[in-house]
Amino acid sequence: MIALERDLLAAHAAGDLGALVTLYQRAAAEATAPERAAFYLTHAHVFAMETDHPDAPALRMRLVAQGRESALPPPRPPFR
Repeated sequence: MIALERDLLAAHAAGDLGALVTLYQRAAAEATAPERAAFYLTHAHVFAMETDHPDAPALRMRLVAQGRESALPPPRPPFR
């Protein structure tokens, strides 16, 4: 995971948010402990939301499935 950590640091230094989404997803997939995987997945989700990345909804659903995020409540009708 040393190469991955180097790539994460480089992407942070460059401000490459798209790469951070991909790299944090990869780190989550390679993590050996559930807590570490959730940590990396949360970071991937945050950067995905910041960039309006197409993986953002799927990342949120993964976090919900793991019990790390709450499901959104149903939408309320507008006030009239």
